[in-house]
Amino acid sequence: MKVLVIGSGGREHALLWKLSQSPSVTELYAVPGNEGMADIASLVPVKSNEDILDFARLMQIDLTVAGPETVLTEGLADQFEAEGLAFFGPPKAAARIEGSKSFAKSLMKKYGIPTAAYEVFTDEDKAVEYLKTQSFPIVIKADGLAAGKGVIIAKDLEEATHTVKDMLEGNSFGDAGRSVVIEEFMTGEEASVLCFCDGTTVVPMVSSQDHKRIGDGDTGPNTGGMGAYAPAPVMTRELIEEANVRILRPMAAAMKKEGYPFKGCLYAGLMITDEGPKVVEFNCRFGDPETEAVLPLLDGDLAQIMLDCVNGKLTHEEVTWKDGYAVDVVLASGGYPASHTSGEIISGIEDAKKEDCIVFHAGTAKKNGEFVVNGGRVLNVVAIAPTLEEAKEKAYKGVSRIQWMGMQYRHDIADKGIKHLKDHQ
Repeated sequence: MKVLVIGSGGREHALLWKLSQSPSVTELYAVPGNEGMADIASLVPVKSNEDILDFARLMQIDLTVAGPETVLTEGLADQFEAEGLAFFGPPKAAARIEGSKSFAKSLMKKYGIPTAAYEVFTDEDKAVEYLKTQSFPIVIKADGLAAGKGVIIAKDLEEATHTVKDMLEGNSFGDAGRSVVIEEFMTGEEASVLCFCDGTTVVPMVSSQDHKRIGDGDTGPNTGGMGAYAPAPVMTRELIEEANVRILRPMAAAMKKEGYPFKGCLYAGLMITDEGPKVVEFNCRFGDPETEAVLPLLDGDLAQIMLDCVNGKLTHEEVTWKDGYAVDVVLASGGYPASHTSGEIISGIEDAKKEDCIVFHAGTAKKNGEFVVNGGRVLNVVAIAPTLEEAKEKAYKGVSRIQWMGMQYRHDIADKGIKHLKDHQ
């Protein structure tokens, strides 16, 4: 089987790495990929959706896998389907689950899927009047895609008013913020559940927990994600079943009933509240950095699972998991997330691998035969072990082997999970 993965980050490297272990996979391609993937995939330097489609047609690709959400919200899955080419990822109509927060919220409201109370506004004056009737803190979200950063938690009316004005005028997130969703602030612990979906059947992957803020102890500005671990102990067996029954299966059924069945990876960002799990957001693709922690624990054949999703033949039996835990620590460049440096020489990648760690490349390039920094999030260092504490220790041992000028990372990835396990012994 010839498989093509679209994207160039750590998530895509993890997908390629896992796909390379599938017995049925004979050739792997990455569009556009990055140099760190070159040992397992052929890099294809094309960018436009039309060029990707042309390449898949020319090379007779058997399965194409979408990494980033943008190709999905732009309708690339529809174009592939029209050509009779297998594509893992939802069509444009279903990708709206991530592309429009107001669309997702209205669907949840219609089908009784638990989420935060909300209202949608395009008019600044009406939004401010509504804010005056609310309690704080309150959550304000840009309706459209904002690279995972379009969410502001406003602590008072003044901050909320400024945020709404900034978004609606297009200053914060451009067109993504021309419509805003204002919703109640939910308290609890967050967790992510990624699911394989074939339009009807939903099979959850092991749970995970992302770390969004740049600094230890969840301090500083939001990022694309500074690390993750899986499974997340906060998601007990009972909570996973509750999420399955009240959220995951109902959403898949709702989308099928509405006429746009979801085929691909459905990502549910959940808040574990006193009333049970509630939806923070849905995404239409694999999460990043959750994927880098989840896929190393997958015991099944990823290529076959994906093909079965595309063909409506997914079974629970084919998705199996290894015992143990995985911890993924993101190494970021200086200045991230406000900006990032580039060109610094990276040392120690092979030394980290010798510590029994997996290293996924997110923002690297090669210069004179050496890897250099070429992005905000640069590398993911991942370790698997029987216990969460051991996995954390092993991952950070790998991290200690890698260096470049300005490298920054969090030191507390998985600490919440370790504390949860100790508290519930």
